[in-house]
Amino acid sequence: MLICFGAAWPSSIYKSYTSRTSRGKSIAFLIIVLVGYAAGIMHKVFYNFDPVIYLYIINALMVLADIFLYFRNSRLDHNPV
Repeated sequence: MLICFGAAWPSSIYKSYTSRTSRGKSIAFLIIVLVGYAAGIMHKVFYNFDPVIYLYIINALMVLADIFLYFRNSRLDHNPV
């Protein structure tokens, strides 16, 4: 699940970067997913440390990148160049 779901983030990041708009994105969804990955990381750290933690970290970093792009694009939506 982590591999398949994580495979979608690079295309989402690319689309966010190239479209330069936040329309069609949900910041609430991105934050909920990030919180889910953080919970998975915490579980791995405290209860079941294994290499799967790296998948959680990589996916969380990609979601975080998409969140940063959301805010960049939101600013661009309100202040066009």
